[in-house]
Amino acid sequence: MNLYAVLLPIALCLCSLQVIDGAQPVRKFDIDFQNDTFTKDGQPFQFISGSFHYFRALPESWRHILRSMRAAGLNTVMTQVMAYETHSYIEWSLHEPMPGQYQWEGIANLEEFIAIAKSENLYVILRPGPYICAERDMGGFPHWLLTKYPSIQLRTYDTDYLREVQNWYNQLLPRLVPHLYGNGGPVIMVSIENEYGSFKACDGQYMQFLKNLTVHFVQDKAVLFTNDGPELLKCGSIPGILPTLDFGITNNPNAFWRQLRKYLPKGPLVNAEYYPGWLTHWMEPTARVDAGMVVNTLRLMLDQKANVNFYMFFGGTNFGFTAGANDVGPGKYSADITSYDYDAPLDEAGDPTPKYFAIRKLLLEYFGDPGVPAPEKLPKMNLDTVWLERRGSLLSKHGRTMLSNRMVAAEKTVSFEALNQQSGFLLYETTLPADLNRDPYALKLEHLHDRAYVHVDGKFFGILSRETNTDTIPLSKGVGTRLQILVESQGRINYNIPNDFKGILGSVTVAEKPLYNWTITTFPLDNYRYFENFLNQQPTENDDLVGAGAQVYYGTFMIDCDTIYDTYLYPSVWGKGLVFINGFNLGRYWPLVGPQITLYVPRHILTKGANHIVMVEYQQHVQHPYVQFIDKPIFT
Repeated sequence: MNLYAVLLPIALCLCSLQVIDGAQPVRKFDIDFQNDTFTKDGQPFQFISGSFHYFRALPESWRHILRSMRAAGLNTVMTQVMAYETHSYIEWSLHEPMPGQYQWEGIANLEEFIAIAKSENLYVILRPGPYICAERDMGGFPHWLLTKYPSIQLRTYDTDYLREVQNWYNQLLPRLVPHLYGNGGPVIMVSIENEYGSFKACDGQYMQFLKNLTVHFVQDKAVLFTNDGPELLKCGSIPGILPTLDFGITNNPNAFWRQLRKYLPKGPLVNAEYYPGWLTHWMEPTARVDAGMVVNTLRLMLDQKANVNFYMFFGGTNFGFTAGANDVGPGKYSADITSYDYDAPLDEAGDPTPKYFAIRKLLLEYFGDPGVPAPEKLPKMNLDTVWLERRGSLLSKHGRTMLSNRMVAAEKTVSFEALNQQSGFLLYETTLPADLNRDPYALKLEHLHDRAYVHVDGKFFGILSRETNTDTIPLSKGVGTRLQILVESQGRINYNIPNDFKGILGSVTVAEKPLYNWTITTFPLDNYRYFENFLNQQPTENDDLVGAGAQVYYGTFMIDCDTIYDTYLYPSVWGKGLVFINGFNLGRYWPLVGPQITLYVPRHILTKGANHIVMVEYQQHVQHPYVQFIDKPIFT
């Protein structure tokens, strides 16, 4: 988790620069080690910033959120000018979803995000990783690294990995160079790696490689830094690069600063990730952090003249298949929820919370009025109940034809990555043996990643799950002959990054005898055109797979008002699945387990007139398929 940005009123910034003999003023963001501070153009500089991941909000809302952050009083201390900041990770997988295919438009328009921040008088701190964690699928790494190099050693001095990082940085960093502070832009700091001290490899040669590569582009035009937990600096810090810490609420920040001073005897104190909230997984209570304690710790750090970045100040949403997962105990897998609200000062919709105003009150006490009015909560809307109709199953002939992009034959089961698939489903099919002598007999899946919906001849029999450590299900003789296992990826582990392949990674046995000769059908579910074709073409056969998993439902709803507001989709009668509205993948829903019940629907994807909704329900037949759109989120 990490991402910084610092932004400062441009007019005041220019006033602080000196012009010598008519030459252009010299811009320099630097460190004064002797006086334990940053300097900007020779003047002491201290930042209070907030993390905002551009890829967790639609571009149409970037300016509003950035202005709300500035209005909170995120500013600098011990400087003659007021400065405001925002801080963000850069997600490799977003920008290079397939090898050599780069995306820089829409939600991937990083340069536009930086330009908006600058126009809102904000400085920016960027964290390009290449590993970012951020509770994103595979920690922001593109899945195809595992496809291209199945034995790749991520975050190490592995030749294949280094080659791909260099290729990526050769595309990314030249785009950032014009935006560096020393080149006239707002970017004052750039990170190297992310919490590397937590990673078991502890590969100093890799970190030196990444330092050299980053310095080649950034030079002295911005300050380079690393960040780690307080006791993890040994492997995470790099000689010659500023080390910083991350920690949450505490009554004694000095206990952490003492750890930092072992590696940074002199220089600015930085809490690069100060946690005003926390992440949440499915099947666990929503994480909450007390606002009073957040403010109390912040006051202590401000009195110590520390630099502080809130992680997160605005959390946003894991749209589509971008949410990651964590290994939360010995072999205990837990997927991250779609919302990244994070109990942050600005909520998932970008509205100020009581925590926002408590922080703002303290910052105004220390630094005065930022000159930007505090934001108000934007209106939200309710809509009439929307009824949907079932349009078929992935397991049907029509579903396989229209929603799959590939079918392969293999002696043994293979992974998503072997088929170059980022997410969605794989359908594994084979024939059950006829000579079973046990009743019931046990079907067992070895190394299931992550969730399997077991069918025989189209009839649903049960679920096996990585997160509940269930890998065996009893079946009775005579239930059918065609075994069908629909396997869902619930998100790759984002923290510490094992090579988290998806699918059935081991053997499949019946009565302890392995099964072979599989047909494997791919359902990436990431291209809405496939759904359009599925809905527009009528199946040639009668689809009677009502009880099968992965049913597709379709509906329309009207919006008559000229002004459209954000809303929340409430799938109260649904089990687990995926939602598209007007072709936009909102993400995963799972009200059966919570704690997230509703899905945030940004106003920018809605339109006056007819709107279209597609839901893929993974695990149950919905007898009364309707959804509601309500004006507030529901978390249990």
